[in-house]
Amino acid sequence: MNRDRLIALLAGAQDYLSGQEMSQQLGVTRGAVWKELSQLREQGWPISSSTRLGYRLDGPPPTLSGPYLEGMLGGTISSGHIHVLDRVDSTNTRLKAMAAQGAPHGTVVAALEQSAGRGTRGRSFSSPPGGLYLSLLLRPQVELSQLFSLTGWVAVAVRDAVEQASGAPARIKWLNDIYLNRRKLCGILTELSLVGESSEPDYVVIGVGINLAQDARTFRALGLEGVATSLSLEGYPVEVNHMALTLLRALHAMAQQFPQGQQAYLQAYRAHCLTLHQPVEVEAGGRTYGAMAQAVLPDFSLEVVDGQGNPHQITSGRVTPCPLHPNS
Repeated sequence: MNRDRLIALLAGAQDYLSGQEMSQQLGVTRGAVWKELSQLREQGWPISSSTRLGYRLDGPPPTLSGPYLEGMLGGTISSGHIHVLDRVDSTNTRLKAMAAQGAPHGTVVAALEQSAGRGTRGRSFSSPPGGLYLSLLLRPQVELSQLFSLTGWVAVAVRDAVEQASGAPARIKWLNDIYLNRRKLCGILTELSLVGESSEPDYVVIGVGINLAQDARTFRALGLEGVATSLSLEGYPVEVNHMALTLLRALHAMAQQFPQGQQAYLQAYRAHCLTLHQPVEVEAGGRTYGAMAQAVLPDFSLEVVDGQGNPHQITSGRVTPCPLHPNS
């Protein structure tokens, strides 16, 4: 029988499901359903049973599960298109290959570890076990110019999801890093593909890597001690399926509001941006200089003023608040 469909049925049910109901929906015998449920229980799935009522899933599974996420998400844009792997080179790389083959809007690739995670500007992104690495495919029907602000929207959605799932008061470091207690908690990589040689958008892949359960020893071994942190290390542990569900719901809501809800996302970005009104080091346009971060502009670019009083609008590059700089 199809175990994935059985899991999705249980996850999507509001209460108990009888063996008869499940056997009818799956087109198998009640005995086959019972056997499959028994095996899931042996693997750590919290499935309770009642002689009169049937079976119920009482909590998240023992590890990240695509069918569980699909059942919990119901009829959202990702339902039926969630792919979960234990380990992958890069969820963005894998999803971009699927997008090129016609994968639909809402397709998700998620993993517990990446062997070749990628960050902005070609940097590698450390992706050890203990994190959630998730990429979402969108095919927005908008003008190319409207997509330039999407990364700012994603930062807001991810920050909100982290706080909602764990209670952690995360903040945004311009443009697309999520920080907690002055250490990096989450990285975001948004990649755009155009149709052929035209300027028409084909798809966007949104990649998110959140540190959930790594310990200090893990970051020390990676040379990231004092630079990166995890929710568990900071006292905000969260179960991986719960984090994935909260994140996908936030990204789905964002996709539905884009681009009409620009003002609300811009206000939220400004409210949670730790870079604002701070002395910063700017690496952009082939030069590095000190400046003061003055404002997040309507397109999510950053306005800074250098030491000579000259204003600069930063649309790409690296901006590091001085208190966060490793050499400060």
